[in-house]
Amino acid sequence: MLIQWFPGHMAKTRRLITEHLKAVDVAAELLDARIPYSSSNPMIQELLGNKPHLVILNKADLADPACTAQWEAYFKEKGRSVISMSCTNGKDKKKFLRVIREAASPMLEKWKRRGLKTRSARIMILGIPNVGKSTLINFIAGRSMARTANTPGHTRGKQWVRLADGLDLLDTPGVLWPKFEDQEAALRLAATGAIAGDVFNSSEVVMSLLKTLSVMAPAILREKYDIEDTGADPQLLLEQAGRRRGCLLSGGAIDYDRAEMVVLNDFRSGKLGKITLDAVPEESCLLYTSDAADE
Repeated sequence: MLIQWFPGHMAKTRRLITEHLKAVDVAAELLDARIPYSSSNPMIQELLGNKPHLVILNKADLADPACTAQWEAYFKEKGRSVISMSCTNGKDKKKFLRVIREAASPMLEKWKRRGLKTRSARIMILGIPNVGKSTLINFIAGRSMARTANTPGHTRGKQWVRLADGLDLLDTPGVLWPKFEDQEAALRLAATGAIAGDVFNSSEVVMSLLKTLSVMAPAILREKYDIEDTGADPQLLLEQAGRRRGCLLSGGAIDYDRAEMVVLNDFRSGKLGKITLDAVPEESCLLYTSDAADE
């Protein structure tokens, strides 16, 4: 099943971003730390041009810390400012504010040199649906300012949020690209909940997820679902996971629909542990390892 999703409000969002980009000093793109590659929208880089661009690896509490460190090194190698954070960690709020101020400081200095009145730094929050933009804004503001929901496409209009720390944040609706050229990335987006459930086949998503876990985190399958042969066909892995979690019909047959939702929810909630599905490009991994060895 080919996953393609580009609702009408996505096109409107692209126009909205272009329209208001001149009003902000720095753009912050939120990525899901579990899938930094899959959750990165190439359209955003195209829209931003030379605008200062900060990468935020959100939901880092659900991702593998070692993989997150490699992704941070990867983005720094590309010349991008980057931080990893979680909206459940109070210390990350200070880290976010510090990095934002650093990124916005050149523009604010420019205003001062022109003799203009000092103003708050203006930040645009960008990212795909359900990556945690509204939750981040509420976390930084310390109060419920932006509506949140656990379904993609909830934020539909422009929202400015004034912070007491001298920061103005512009929230925008989540935006996906018109066509998923990389279907593996699309399946991983679906696995994390970034794509609404009515536009993908859950069986295909779960099969892909189990296949990836069998390669990247086989120990988790053994520990959580008592699966001994983690290299087995994904359908067999699902059967064993379903049986272990009691997803059974009368007579002892596997309730596959229920088993699929159990595996998806276990992954999304972090019950399977800290997992990163996207690996850093191999050449960057080698650079990262080499640099670390030289230190």
